[in-house]
Amino acid sequence: MSMDNKKIQDLIKLVSKTGISEVSIEQKDFKLTIKAKQEPSVITAAPAPTPVAAPPASAPAAAPEEPASTSSAGTPAEENPNLITIKSPMIGTFYKASSPDKPAFVNVGDEISPGKVLCILEAMKLFNEIESEVSGKVVKILVNDAEPVEFDQPLFIVDPS
Repeated sequence: MSMDNKKIQDLIKLVSKTGISEVSIEQKDFKLTIKAKQEPSVITAAPAPTPVAAPPASAPAAAPEEPASTSSAGTPAEENPNLITIKSPMIGTFYKASSPDKPAFVNVGDEISPGKVLCILEAMKLFNEIESEVSGKVVKILVNDAEPVEFDQPLFIVDPS
């Protein structure tokens, strides 16, 4: 009993739609393996979500109160309240460059804008480029190269002014 071309084409479509990386089917007289083409996926890192009406005990000082560029006049705080924290959108291993012999995507003091690759997060052998959704200057990089990170862990502090 073998598969006809229609069933094979349906399986290929299923693999490409669902993002499954590999499907293997083995029968007595028939073996089929379908592997999806692995391209680096791009995940955009967003600043922490800003509540519409901030509750009295809101986020810590490093988290953004307002992602837009607002002036800090008359708002005394432990730190600059306008700083934006870019957090990890996934669990993985943090890499500051595309390979050990390449320069870092961003360094402290660099200007960034939406779409700028900030780092790579590797998860299960997939290397995901993390892009910025904000503009500003990188004030601090909170993670060391090749260090594991958790979902929602702060990675960068950005000054949007």
